[in-house]
Amino acid sequence: RSRRQRQMCIRDSFGMGERRVLVLGTDQVADNTDVMLTVQVKDGTTQVTQVPRDTFVDSEGYGVLKANALVATGGVEAAKQEVGQLVNAPVDRYLRVNLRAVQRLADALGGVDVDVPKRMYYVDNSQGLYIDLYPGRQLLKGEALEGFLRFRHDELGDLGRMERQKLVLREVFRKLAQPSTLAQLPALLKIAGDDVKTDLTPVEMGQLLTAMAGSKLSTSQLPGRVFWQNDLSYWMPSSNTHYSGVVSNDPAP
Repeated sequence: RSRRQRQMCIRDSFGMGERRVLVLGTDQVADNTDVMLTVQVKDGTTQVTQVPRDTFVDSEGYGVLKANALVATGGVEAAKQEVGQLVNAPVDRYLRVNLRAVQRLADALGGVDVDVPKRMYYVDNSQGLYIDLYPGRQLLKGEALEGFLRFRHDELGDLGRMERQKLVLREVFRKLAQPSTLAQLPALLKIAGDDVKTDLTPVEMGQLLTAMAGSKLSTSQLPGRVFWQNDLSYWMPSSNTHYSGVVSNDPAP
């Protein structure tokens, strides 16, 4: 078989054209989700849709809350259901990754080469978070990479962090495309250990990553706008027609 035929076979065996996987990145202190995105491999493209952590969710079971609180409030199944409604497509499986796994996997892959766009400094002793990065292209590993992904203390907040996630995703894709990386898959998953939870079987995980490695990457963000309510800032999704005509109640300067 040709390479393209093998990839099509892999996609068909996993139902890649039908399934979306919810990827959740959680911190080391609580169940709040720092990173939330969906992944679907279709027609030779890995489609990644990023969901801002502050996305407004009006759930029948839990009321109004931010998307990053879904797992802590209702568990992974609630997150799958609500995110599926946000992206207007069913979410079938999930992959939950503790940020410690990001550090370990990045180290195992030799780090991630990214261009740090600005000075990033932030300390949060309660979370054991220490970010101290200078601008420029550099190889990030471990805690430095975690800091790059989690930093949101600038004028762009969560949206700026999502742009940095895109940079890392592109570099990860470059490494995934290397045959040596796929050969390391069992060892990489073992390194991640208990910091990765998923309802994908090991075979399905391998099929998914193989299909991703042979595809192009397309990233997008859940469409919406900044919205204030009760002195809290949300990302109001465009799909929420109930609030489409509601004016944001911005706090007084």
